[in-house]
Amino acid sequence: MHQARAESTLGNVLPSADIAPQRLHEAMRYAVLGGGKRVRPLLAFAAGEAARADVERVAIAAAAVELIHVYSLVHDDLPCMDNDVLRRGKPTCHVEYDEATALLVGDSLQSLAFQLLAEYRLSDDPARQLEMLKLLATASGSRGMSGGQAVDLESTGKALTLPELEFMHIHKTGALIRAAVLLGAHCGNSLDTKQMGRLDHFAKYIGLAFQVVDDVLDAEASTATLGKTAGKDADKNKPTYVSLLGVVAARELAKQLKSNALEALNGFDENSKRLRQLADFIILRQF
Repeated sequence: MHQARAESTLGNVLPSADIAPQRLHEAMRYAVLGGGKRVRPLLAFAAGEAARADVERVAIAAAAVELIHVYSLVHDDLPCMDNDVLRRGKPTCHVEYDEATALLVGDSLQSLAFQLLAEYRLSDDPARQLEMLKLLATASGSRGMSGGQAVDLESTGKALTLPELEFMHIHKTGALIRAAVLLGAHCGNSLDTKQMGRLDHFAKYIGLAFQVVDDVLDAEASTATLGKTAGKDADKNKPTYVSLLGVVAARELAKQLKSNALEALNGFDENSKRLRQLADFIILRQF
């Protein structure tokens, strides 16, 4: 249900391909729609449910996070980054269109994400809505996702320690997952400061677990299963949880991180059930 709502909301907020500049808008829709598991929107909806938030408000916040996520994928796939040709089971944006268009697609998706957070009323408290803008900006920038990507590029061919690897992925992957959870929760007003802190801890643990699982899947799953090029981390000599720990220990780490995430939800009522289910989904996918 929420996956369909996320897809519908994204389709509505993206400019129509009939509006000039048509090629750019067509490419934006190509990159965003019709693919992906929508894990970040689902986490936003689940956190919104825990905070008893209005689902229509959460849908906009969820769309904003997903637009940032897709922008990062479009840019990561460019020849100057990972130079990948397959994403979500279809040619990457720069392959389907061209590099310049892909660069502009990423830029435009990022701008649209912040436009949504500013344009729609997502909280009855203006200060809280400003905090949401700051939260997503921080998660997207040099102290979040972009910074993590910079560390990733610098680390190719190097052996990282476990704390160094965690630092990279807390930023590259975890920051936006944390933002998804907190933005969803901020659309409601039923959680106190302590509960918001617990949600933050949940998001940090599950964000790391998500990356550990990704590393295992990259090492073991096929390209057809993943919808993106399998084995590219090993081919490019990138440090991963698998290269550092091995597959078996990486799987155990993912399970421990999930356990820590679920423990952070202790004290929440039945409205946190969907967060717990998503934790299971993140760990069990393709294991």
